[in-house]
Amino acid sequence: MRIGIDGRELLGRRTGVGRYLASLCAEWSGAPAYAGHELLVYTPRPLPAEAPLPNRAGPGARLNHATIPGAGGPWWEQISLARRAADDRLDVFFGPGYSVPLVLDIPSVVTLHDVSFTAHPEWFGWREGLRRRWLAARAAAAARTVIAVSEFSRQEILEHLGTPPARVRVVHNGVAAPSCPKPPGEPPLPAASGAPLVLYVGALFARRRLPLLLAAFEQVSRAVPEVELAIVGPDRTWPPEDLRGIAEARGVASRVAFLPYVDDGALGALYRRATVFAWLSEYEGFGLTPLEALAAGTPVVAGDTAVAREVYGDAVRRVPIGDPGAVAAALVEVVTRREVREALLARAGPLLARYTWTRAAAETFAVLRDAAAERP
Repeated sequence: MRIGIDGRELLGRRTGVGRYLASLCAEWSGAPAYAGHELLVYTPRPLPAEAPLPNRAGPGARLNHATIPGAGGPWWEQISLARRAADDRLDVFFGPGYSVPLVLDIPSVVTLHDVSFTAHPEWFGWREGLRRRWLAARAAAAARTVIAVSEFSRQEILEHLGTPPARVRVVHNGVAAPSCPKPPGEPPLPAASGAPLVLYVGALFARRRLPLLLAAFEQVSRAVPEVELAIVGPDRTWPPEDLRGIAEARGVASRVAFLPYVDDGALGALYRRATVFAWLSEYEGFGLTPLEALAAGTPVVAGDTAVAREVYGDAVRRVPIGDPGAVAAALVEVVTRREVREALLARAGPLLARYTWTRAAAETFAVLRDAAAERP
């Protein structure tokens, strides 16, 4: 089977979809079960030397990369990528991040990680929201199969996009804690002195309720004066939120570190160093970083949502999102009571065993194989 893949998210700093795709490619190229298949990864510019394709000479699927010059936006996808995909005689095309070329003579599969841009358009600028809604709806209509990363996300796709249920399949993500060594010369991490550390990792979106986390942290700092907070991720809030100003107004700015991006080495060290991971998102398709925290041995306090109940179960301490007092109480309890942390982590092992990239890659490959089999 010859699989074409939109590899744009492998460029630059890999977060979210980029790490999702890199993990799948590593499994497919590294496992003998996929030998004899070929993966063609397309990008609009060369991959950086520090982030090459994983396991290009592995024992699994043959992994090849093709550069199609262009800006990498929707026009590149719909014209340049579509033309090249047609020329390469593919069996199936995989769009790992919300869209695919809409005019293809082969079956395609698209992963819709969530439909927040349709369910909550107020969280997006009008131009970005319109683009995302248009492309995702048409990709879902054009694709032979839509992959949802949770049952919650599947139900959202059915409700908001009207995709036929038989064409939406759930494949939960895998998880692996970043484990690269800390690069020499990396600046000291927050709480390097040993102070308790509350950690958040993920792009900063309005739905992830960072102002509420700061309000809760103000209360936590009164109970545990030495506590620190690290917020890791690029600021993509809409409407824009002045999180540094909020921290200043609440009198905790000196104890809060904002880190727009850290590499895997520093991220792994932060996960291991943290006392508790805080995740108050009110809307997610899956929510990977809390599982990364658990994999690194850090307990999690998470907002009580349908997807949190599905994905994390009882391995996290769930709290009502709209109540900063309840969030603060949960954080203080986890920070100050070792037995609470140990009880949460004891439940993490069976949960994490379900979320392997080996399983996610096998299930995703099965979807691609089934779609290719339906080629006229």
